[in-house]
Amino acid sequence: MKSKQKQSLKKIAYLGLLLSFAMIISYVESLIPVFPFAPGVKLGLANGFILLILYLYGPLEAAIINFARVLLSALLFGSLYSLMYSLAGALLSFLIMWAFYKKKDIFSPIGIGMLGGFFHNMGQVAVAFFITHLPGLLYYLPVLAAAGLFFGAVTGLFCKMLYPTLNKIVSSDKGA
Repeated sequence: MKSKQKQSLKKIAYLGLLLSFAMIISYVESLIPVFPFAPGVKLGLANGFILLILYLYGPLEAAIINFARVLLSALLFGSLYSLMYSLAGALLSFLIMWAFYKKKDIFSPIGIGMLGGFFHNMGQVAVAFFITHLPGLLYYLPVLAAAGLFFGAVTGLFCKMLYPTLNKIVSSDKGA
């Protein structure tokens, strides 16, 4: 087998493994009520895998895995409505993380994760407002903003901690 083909197969295998981990985390998070007084608030650790893929492989791979994770999670654990909310949040979050990833010499994974978490929640509120037209949803923004920033910092820290080790593994395979 040619070296380039071998590298491509390893990349696909690693991306599949990271997608699997993100799916497992998505499922576990769907079972855990983080805040009973704040429905819909989740840890968002699956987004940490997307941030990690962005750092390890780049925006195209991260976007593909992000879309696959959202779609598969909605099909397996959710509904059409959860797909709409998740897609809106994931798309906005990813676009923001990608924009700030381009400035990674200024922004750390923690800062990028915080922005991703914040905008994920804003995307979901925008869809909810569009569907329901309930102005009362806007009162929920401070809770979601705080949760997004806090849990985004956790996902960024997750990425920052795992990246050095995984980058060594991925980089050693690129040269194989």
